[in-house]
Amino acid sequence: MDVMIQPIVLQPLHNPFPTPIPPRLLSPGKILTQETTTLSLSLQMDVSLLAAALAAFGSVFFLVMILALIVFVCKFTKNRDYGRRLRRKQIRTVLNPEPSSVKADESASFDPTINRISMDELKVATKNFSTDLIIGDGSFGLVYKAALYNGSTVAIKKLDPDAFQGFREFRAEMETLGVLRHGNIVKILGYCVSGLDRVLILEFVERGSLDQWIHDTSSPNNEYLEDKFPLSWETRIKIVRGVANGLVYLHGLATPIIHRDIKASNVLLDSSFEAHITDFGLARKIDSLHSHLSTQVAGTLGYMPPEYKEGVIGATAKADVYSFGILMFEIATAERPNLPKKMEKKEMGLIEWVKKMLAQNRHMEILDRNMPKEGLSGDEVYEYFRIASLCTEEIMIDRPAMSEVVDLLNKL
Repeated sequence: MDVMIQPIVLQPLHNPFPTPIPPRLLSPGKILTQETTTLSLSLQMDVSLLAAALAAFGSVFFLVMILALIVFVCKFTKNRDYGRRLRRKQIRTVLNPEPSSVKADESASFDPTINRISMDELKVATKNFSTDLIIGDGSFGLVYKAALYNGSTVAIKKLDPDAFQGFREFRAEMETLGVLRHGNIVKILGYCVSGLDRVLILEFVERGSLDQWIHDTSSPNNEYLEDKFPLSWETRIKIVRGVANGLVYLHGLATPIIHRDIKASNVLLDSSFEAHITDFGLARKIDSLHSHLSTQVAGTLGYMPPEYKEGVIGATAKADVYSFGILMFEIATAERPNLPKKMEKKEMGLIEWVKKMLAQNRHMEILDRNMPKEGLSGDEVYEYFRIASLCTEEIMIDRPAMSEVVDLLNKL
């Protein structure tokens, strides 16, 4: 039996695309199968996904490269700045060597009566810096009494190793301070450097420090203190005027010098009780327009001005004026400025105590109880304390200049 085979004609599938398949694709010679169409669609989707993945990867890679570039630039800049700072530090170290790097001995004289100074001679004059010859303990070192080869009596101050930052700074300070000549300033006669040892040769002032005279302390090597007596009011006024004149001299130089540590132990008294300002270990030069800025607060507790508490650490003439005012209170009352006073069951500082007593017209009561008071004028004492109060004004610009203070003191 003959079997008739009917040809199977595939019907066109539903086209998922919006554009209809042209009829020529469905001609008998080019009949599409279902499998072929599915494969074509699958390949198109894979290509689209691959393109999207590559685009995403490219974006991420680009962002990573930008971040890496930013990190590299920042790190390079930081390293370069550190290198610059390191080079600057190395340069400063070379320009300002520490005393240990100074090998050669050096000495200088600022007085024509002393034509030679050596460390060996100074050791002989002080008996190798014997404690038996110590006459004072100033800032940055001990002070010894000594007799030089020419028979002159001098004070020898052996500085602590940290008294100055370096040898060049020390020498610059000595060249400045060594030429100061005033009747109320202790003369620096010369200096000597040998290795780590640095020594000043100073004018010897016979009666020792003002601190020893107003606070009843003594030195075993000062014969002038053996018969010490309470200073009279007239002598105290003389001392105050001497200190004021010395400060006017320092502040009035072409390049003013600010002492920065005015206090009773830094005022020496000669045989006539004339005051001599000493201990320039904290002194700083300033120009006529700007205060010398320092990285640390200088001075002694009780004498430092209130602006130091506010972070103002520049060396100014008005800071010396404040310390001088405190010294005036101390000289008249024999009260230490760093110790509290009690009034009306309340503790307070020296300035507050004095001003409260003045407000109550009790200024005669606060004078040194050991001082003779016969014939003393109450009006003069009040004016004295008024001048001291002006010097210790809280606000710096309200304080008078030292030249004005001298004029006021001369009217007492």
